[in-house]
Amino acid sequence: MLNAVLGALAFVLLVQSPAGAADVRVFVTNEKSNDVTVIDAATRAVVKTLPVGQRPRGVAVSPDGRRVYVSNSNSDSVSVIDARELTILKTVPAGVDPEGLTLNKAGTHLYVVNENELAVTVLDVASMTVVRKIEVGKEPETAVLSPDGRWIVVSNETSNDVHVIDTATNAVVKKIAVPKNPRGMRFTADSRRLLVASEQAHEVSAIDMTKLEVERSVKTGGARPVDVAITADGGRAYVSHGQSGDVRVLDLKTLDVVATIPVGPRAWWTAWTPDGAFLYVTIGRANEVAIIDTRSNTVVARVPCGTLPWGVAIATVP
Repeated sequence: MLNAVLGALAFVLLVQSPAGAADVRVFVTNEKSNDVTVIDAATRAVVKTLPVGQRPRGVAVSPDGRRVYVSNSNSDSVSVIDARELTILKTVPAGVDPEGLTLNKAGTHLYVVNENELAVTVLDVASMTVVRKIEVGKEPETAVLSPDGRWIVVSNETSNDVHVIDTATNAVVKKIAVPKNPRGMRFTADSRRLLVASEQAHEVSAIDMTKLEVERSVKTGGARPVDVAITADGGRAYVSHGQSGDVRVLDLKTLDVVATIPVGPRAWWTAWTPDGAFLYVTIGRANEVAIIDTRSNTVVARVPCGTLPWGVAIATVP
């Protein structure tokens, strides 16, 4: 009995944050239930479900961790969430069919990908008003910011390319052809390489960002790769696959598959915990997120979400 009591006490001490410490929260968008599931990363418990607009998809966190932005594809809007209070602060127009979204490094501008408008809508974060439209390719899907803040890259599913936007000018400086149906992308920490998952080609491409050209493209061995997550040390890439229902781990130097992690049907978008120890993956058909321990490359927990979870982002909330 004493050992059980001591064990329970140790668990509580482990998961509780010291007074004034930041909390790590996971925000998951659910396409069919039109809401956002909020998970406490320490306890892996759902702490709140927030109704938003119709068909929420993209989700991004402000650099200071205080705000979370959610694109509502069928409502043509973006909702702003207070990450601490877990309330909706406002919902604003954001172009036609907003999907993926990202912020610039300063957190002053929000870049919203508009799939049916063939454009990116740029919002001023302070006023949440539109300040610019940037034309991109056909059926744009998502956008990612380079760690150095220089580039925002947009994947275009139907024109089979990525558009590179210079954040200093908000102009497209290069269109780079990639294999069919590009979706998720991630930069290495030094901003020198970009990995792109091409869903219908079943391939991942590595782009040299110093030359703005594709180095090579390889088959992953899985079916319909969707997203890419890269470890902080640049050693491995975790690629989610919607059809084969797994995450495949690639050696980033060779792009060889070194591990396959079964996770479930429609493994979709991914997000790292701040320490890089765990990777959250939305599992659409199971209405949950799977949590991968990257030290053992195994699923160590599953958390129920809303209906058809799509996007996921993790905030360190002050």
